[in-house]
Amino acid sequence: MPDLLIELFSEEIPARMQARAADDLKKKVTDGLVEAGLTYAGAAAFSTPRRLTLTLDGLLAESPTVREERKGPKVGAPDKAIEGFLRGAGVTRDQLEERETPKGAVYFATIEKPGRPAAEIIAEVLDTTIRNFPWSKSMRWGAGSLRWVRPLHSIICLLSSDEGAEVVPFEIEGINASNTTFGHRFMAPAKVTVSGFDDYAAQLKRAFVVLDPQERADAIWQDATNQAFASGLDVVEDKGLLAEVAGLVEWPVVLMGEIAEDFLGLPAEVLQTSMKEHQKFFSVRNSKTGRIERFITVANRETADNGATILAGNQKVLSARLADAKFFWENDLRVAKSETGMTAWTEKLSNVTFHNKLGTQAARIDRIAALSREIASVVGADADLAEQAAKVAKADLSSEMVYEFPELQGLMGRYYAEAACLPQEVANACEQHYSPLGPSDVVPTEAVSVAVALADKIDTLTGFWAIDEKPTGSKDPFALRRAALGVIRLVLENDDHVALKEIFAKGYEGADVEDLMSFFHDRLKVFLRDQGVRHDVIDACIEMDGNDDLTLLVKRARALQEFLGTDDGVNLVQGFKRANNILTQAEEKDGVEYSYGADRKFATDDAEKALFDALEGDGGAISTAIETEDFAAAMGGLAALRQPIDTFFEAVQVNADNEIVRRNRLNLLSDIRKACGQVADLSQIEG
Repeated sequence: MPDLLIELFSEEIPARMQARAADDLKKKVTDGLVEAGLTYAGAAAFSTPRRLTLTLDGLLAESPTVREERKGPKVGAPDKAIEGFLRGAGVTRDQLEERETPKGAVYFATIEKPGRPAAEIIAEVLDTTIRNFPWSKSMRWGAGSLRWVRPLHSIICLLSSDEGAEVVPFEIEGINASNTTFGHRFMAPAKVTVSGFDDYAAQLKRAFVVLDPQERADAIWQDATNQAFASGLDVVEDKGLLAEVAGLVEWPVVLMGEIAEDFLGLPAEVLQTSMKEHQKFFSVRNSKTGRIERFITVANRETADNGATILAGNQKVLSARLADAKFFWENDLRVAKSETGMTAWTEKLSNVTFHNKLGTQAARIDRIAALSREIASVVGADADLAEQAAKVAKADLSSEMVYEFPELQGLMGRYYAEAACLPQEVANACEQHYSPLGPSDVVPTEAVSVAVALADKIDTLTGFWAIDEKPTGSKDPFALRRAALGVIRLVLENDDHVALKEIFAKGYEGADVEDLMSFFHDRLKVFLRDQGVRHDVIDACIEMDGNDDLTLLVKRARALQEFLGTDDGVNLVQGFKRANNILTQAEEKDGVEYSYGADRKFATDDAEKALFDALEGDGGAISTAIETEDFAAAMGGLAALRQPIDTFFEAVQVNADNEIVRRNRLNLLSDIRKACGQVADLSQIEG
């Protein structure tokens, strides 16, 4: 079985596109080959800035012969129908076979598709792949019509086996497939002839090209951390930057440079962001002080002076960039320390539109401040501090630093609030009120930060609900699902009891509170399902009063799920459903509601009396446990009811001949429903 090597060699492919492009090449080629009948043992794809590579091993030398039987028209059918069938099947009339079927004699045709050589199929699949490659952006060049991310220069398409290697005859837009490629653009630009994948990878490495992007990333990280460690420093980890830099070089050469003393006083985050965004540099930190003191850059070549010239150029450009950052920082500090302080920035936000239907950022800040004050008492925060924090939390949006680096919003607010000598709780809230930004983001725990973070997200949600801009399907342009998840995590992870409906009503005027609460319940279901809580358990708890207190709701759901994992839980639900079904049918038949309480004096059976005792004792215990939010004890009370309910149904006929006894027993079933219903709506439980 031969092996296949494909390389598409071009001008530099943007780093952000390389991994996806390698995966797309692998999928499109392998899908096309398998569809044509060519299977293979294994496949792997690679990328560098100038090439996409695919290797397949254990490929069939040719596709198998396929025989297909096709049913045609009835014998005696009109000639036109028969001729149409013949054309479609690609057979002649004398090749048809008559067979008897339950519906009479019918023509059948046996169609044989002979196998085809692998090279022929590969050429067709590769042509289709290249012409229809799903680049997010592509270009045409020269006089041709082919579109590619950057000009395509050469193609390797090589089948190799123990007998040798052969180039697959293939041509597209004047580019003929061959067995040659090129090494590093500067260090080994000569043509390289290869005989298979192993030879290809080895020759590229000798030509200063590391084919595997993960190998390049590992080499960069190892060399960078070693150089930093030798100086008593460590590299700030950034997996996204590492992947990007690995996509910028074919032969990574790691160099560590120094940051001028003038800039070491800048906040570490400012240095890190500026170097990453503008220069693709890694930050090197002094672990004792937390200061960013050096940088790591990755060159794409070795030089005679060991990178000295490259470092000098990089340091010159970096100094210019950091000079801008220092200018922004010093200007912003002057504003923050002035008499007007951060309010000068907040006033500017009256000219910044948040949304054309929801007003300016300044108006939004006023709403968040008022809402923060309302929420403060609920989460244990000082109302004055919460309001003060909300009024300055977004002030840094007007600062020069955040204008240059929007990703630093919030963080710079903390620095400026500290410079303005505002309370530390206020400064921390400036940074933390955006959090959590996603499922893995840290949740604020300081009460003032929690209050402002909740107010910020709830104002957003109630505002967009009021103007009917809700998420639809997969579309959520204003990240409202993320905002709802943020509220859920803030409440749950801080164990706060927040009556959300009441808070929603104090948010943006005109929001449909019930509809918004339903949206929250849907997000909560997703959140809890990811943690293994059953959907029917969540539904059973959502049906209870106080379902806008998410902390209470989740405690109830977790306890109920644990209870349902026991024999007592399973059997009690069955007993409850039996009682509920009998009671519902009786109420429909009799046209009355049996909910007035059973009377013990009409009990005639020991099992009936025992159930009275259990409902009086354990039913009351359930109620007490619910009031104190001791759901484990409440489930224990339910467990104690399991045996008396089981025994009752085994020993007692509910629909007795005596009408008084019957009505009393139906009221007793109502007491069962009430007792169980204190915990959750068990009718929602499946099974």
